[in-house]
Amino acid sequence: MRKVQLSYQLSALRDQEALIHNPLIELLYAVRTQGSISGAARAVGLSYRHVWGQLKEWERLLGQELIVWERGQAAQLTAFADKLLWTERLAQARLAPKIEALRADLERTLALAFEPTAHVLSLYASHDDALPRLQDFAATTSALHLDIQFCGSVDAIRALNEGRCALAGFHARSTPAADSLTGRTYQPLLQPGLHKLIGFATRVQGLMVAPGNPLRIDSLARIAKWKLRFVNRAPGAGTRVLLDELLAEAGLTAEMLSGHDRCEPSHSAVALAVASGTADAGLGTEAAARARGLDFVPLLTEHYHLVCLKTALEQPAVQALRTVLASPPWLQQFEQLPGYTPDHSGQVRPLRSLLPWWQFKEALKKPPSPPPGTPG
Repeated sequence: MRKVQLSYQLSALRDQEALIHNPLIELLYAVRTQGSISGAARAVGLSYRHVWGQLKEWERLLGQELIVWERGQAAQLTAFADKLLWTERLAQARLAPKIEALRADLERTLALAFEPTAHVLSLYASHDDALPRLQDFAATTSALHLDIQFCGSVDAIRALNEGRCALAGFHARSTPAADSLTGRTYQPLLQPGLHKLIGFATRVQGLMVAPGNPLRIDSLARIAKWKLRFVNRAPGAGTRVLLDELLAEAGLTAEMLSGHDRCEPSHSAVALAVASGTADAGLGTEAAARARGLDFVPLLTEHYHLVCLKTALEQPAVQALRTVLASPPWLQQFEQLPGYTPDHSGQVRPLRSLLPWWQFKEALKKPPSPPPGTPG
């Protein structure tokens, strides 16, 4: 079966017919209507030699003859070329309404590029249930369009540092120890003075379990002891970092958790695994659990951070996002999401204010206090 690729072009005017143009089909139609290669070349505005070469190349690619090549005779289409023309026109007729809808959608979307008040902001982020809501709210109320790519927290910050996005979303415990796995994971990726945090939210993470919690799951230790089925997140995800940290604090190893190597790409996917009965528990957000009708065992509160380079703070799109985040209508909608609380929403915050390992480094640099009685 031959493969089809679609393309489009921008122009000041467009044809009234909803057609997807194809150079081969247009060339064959020109040969049919003009009765010669030279006439077809004039009709499409190309040289005879170019049209001849194109037809020969198409014959090679398709493995079929397209033109009856007889010297001194008018050019004619082969039976295969006639059938190709007919089937293409049939497909165009059947797809015309869908093509028109697609064309209109493209025109509406591309019009944003020519709208001076519209902004587009690229965001790589750890999966979060609040971000799609923010995406819809910002687009409908402020002409701010968030181009969100969900990935792990580590990958999101790396994308920011490599210039692949303007903003990154990651999450970390509210009070991680300075030498914690969280600190060791994120400290090499973030630098005070270079990166700035934009206040977003705190959210509750915990264990998603079946409705009614029939297995009486209350901790990771219980899951490990009873050899219950766990479902995990992929390496690089912030929740995976959190899980490994919680396991270490509980004196557990990954091998003690049945299903530690079973990975899902999002909180929603973990919730679905529990809801379907293929897993007994998984670590995730309260919002994801409630959305699937699951019970939820809270374990901790964490910050979900938005981070950008300091130089990006003055960009109109970033300023527009900060305005949206601080707006009362957004805060009212946001507070309806289970387990979420706005946290300095839209405010610029230095790394040292929220990430304790930077405070820890600063403390090491301070000179020791003089002993009592020493003149100051």
